[in-house]
Amino acid sequence: MSHRLRHALTPHSHDSAGKVDTALESSRAGLRALWISLAVLGATAAVQAVVVASSGSVALLGDTLHNVADALTAVPLGVAFLLGRRAATRRYTYGFGRAEDLAGIVIVLTIAASAVFSGYEAVRRLLDPQDMTHIGYVALAGVAGFAGNELVARYRISVGRRIGSAALVADGLHARTDGFTSLAVLLGAGGAALGWRWADPVVGLLITVAIVLVLKDAAREIYRRLMDAVDPALVDRAETCLRDTPGVLGVGTVRLRWIGHRLHAETEITVGADLSLAAAHAIAVDAEHRLSHAVPRLTTALIHPDPEHAHS
Repeated sequence: MSHRLRHALTPHSHDSAGKVDTALESSRAGLRALWISLAVLGATAAVQAVVVASSGSVALLGDTLHNVADALTAVPLGVAFLLGRRAATRRYTYGFGRAEDLAGIVIVLTIAASAVFSGYEAVRRLLDPQDMTHIGYVALAGVAGFAGNELVARYRISVGRRIGSAALVADGLHARTDGFTSLAVLLGAGGAALGWRWADPVVGLLITVAIVLVLKDAAREIYRRLMDAVDPALVDRAETCLRDTPGVLGVGTVRLRWIGHRLHAETEITVGADLSLAAAHAIAVDAEHRLSHAVPRLTTALIHPDPEHAHS
């Protein structure tokens, strides 16, 4: 009984040390994904730059610049993950997890810039076609660019979804758009080999459309995160878990929000009016315990117990 009374005077938190360790581990996973991506794309861009110097391919030059830009998006995301590790302060009482959403905005703007640049280069080359030399090497560089970007995209998207980072997923989508740009280089080289000088710019315009479609998906994901949108299935799962908790007579509005790649929950539960403060608190603690296991990546939950007559 003394333990329950002492616990009643402390905030509702279940195994907070474990939650902090999980959050730090997810940040480490995000940073690891960023630095590995930076190394892979840096090596890809270096190989392409050598071919650009010998072939004079404008299309491959644009693809190389895209890969360099994509590699550099690791910088704002890395800063965001490091900021997210900082403890909350009296000014930033929820911590610094929102830095990931700001990084997501930067990434979306980078994708938009890539779309504009790709479209501009495609139109320019369509109006002023240029001959290409060392076509075989250009084609191989295009394949290398696609392979490097697709490898990075799959890795970033996988880790981003696993740790709940919308910004890292958006960055993976950006890498995938640059992979499509690399394929444009490959197809353009094939067209040049056949004497079709217009092939590269036409394919470039098609790839620009693909980039815009990916931009729409990435922007929608970041917008929803900024507007505190969550998967309705998570809300359903949370409500079901709370209703199944012994002693809970009713569940109020369940509110979930992402802060970085961590979920936070707030809700009210109805308990018996004749319960003592300690007993009502014990039910709330049990509900939080169950909720933390039912909802993935849930870091904190504020559960307020109300007596039954308060909702009569």
